[in-house]
Amino acid sequence: MPADLAVIGLGPFGLPLAQAAVAAGISTLGYRTGPEPGSLSPAELRRMLSGGFRHATGPAELGRVRTAVICAPTPRAADGALDLSQVEAAARTLAERMRPHTTVILESPVHPGTTENFLRPLLEAGSGLVAGRDFHLAYSPNRVDPGNREFTPGNTPKVIGGLTPACTESAAAFYGRLTDKVVRARGLREAETVQLLETNVRHVNIALVNEMAVLCHDLGVDLWDVIRCAETKPFGFQAFRPGPGVGGHAVPQNLTGGTGRSLRLVELAEQVNSQMPRYVVQRAAALLNEHGKSARGARVLLLGVTYKPDLADQQGTPAREIAVRLTELGAAVSYHDPHVPSWSVLDRPVPRVDSLYEAAADADLTILLQHHRTYDLQGLSVKAQLLLDTRGTTPTGAAHRL
Repeated sequence: MPADLAVIGLGPFGLPLAQAAVAAGISTLGYRTGPEPGSLSPAELRRMLSGGFRHATGPAELGRVRTAVICAPTPRAADGALDLSQVEAAARTLAERMRPHTTVILESPVHPGTTENFLRPLLEAGSGLVAGRDFHLAYSPNRVDPGNREFTPGNTPKVIGGLTPACTESAAAFYGRLTDKVVRARGLREAETVQLLETNVRHVNIALVNEMAVLCHDLGVDLWDVIRCAETKPFGFQAFRPGPGVGGHAVPQNLTGGTGRSLRLVELAEQVNSQMPRYVVQRAAALLNEHGKSARGARVLLLGVTYKPDLADQQGTPAREIAVRLTELGAAVSYHDPHVPSWSVLDRPVPRVDSLYEAAADADLTILLQHHRTYDLQGLSVKAQLLLDTRGTTPTGAAHRL
């Protein structure tokens, strides 16, 4: 049975798109590009299946769709560049079966120029079709914010940039079925650079407040009170908050592919953010020492090991490095997370505690890494012998803040 849409890649980028498409009444086919962390609850899966979603039984089905959106992950490779291997595999699989008049859209995070210089040749060589003449080619930055209940695909504006004006309009017509507002970029590279700018703005601003957190601790200043006051300014200020590190699937991009140039501010932001797990461990060791305890042999409980609150996603979570560094200091590390039933670091399982309050009372130090809504921070602050809050969410004076 033909589908209107094929979502190629059902991880954190593709799965929300597939859900939004089904909710909009679009017959949707899902095609996996490899092991992907995206997951659905049984209730969500039932809703999608009843709404017209189905998993592809084979690549041949990709040749019977009107629109194909590639949402394959692009993690950072060992050399720091984006790994496009899954995008390449998706393109080759699609190209072998693609029919004329198909609209192909890339949503994976990529460097500017990737859609035209990397994806286009793969599609044309594999299909024998010409982009802009025989099929439409476009790019749209992925703006998924996992767990955000206020901004969904339906009310988040979608940026579109096509190889030709006709390509832009074809992609805009598709996304117009999903969202209230479509924004047309001048072309492919402009749309790709929107994604680069949006991702880097997040990382640069988090780096700024992370540096402020270190400075304010040295000065004896309550940074969270500073942010509370600063965000009352009705213009020129957007509040970002510090934390133990930056996780997520969209990595900062400081190399503007093909130009030989790097974004120095983004590079510096990466350095700042990458130092935060080490800083958390330094603060933890200092707190233990101030209370007459050594990190060696200390019982340390980590609360929340995911990269975002109320989600099970562990992509890029700083909790891993923090656990490794604490273990290297000789601490006995355990964890609690209502969304993570088991957790391993360096291929070794980390003990999971079941009784949260008893574990906090028994631990020499409890570190809040992620504030899941199920955590009663007031109660935890009473039970814990020593509590380090890296998110600034405990009541004032109830814990040591980052």
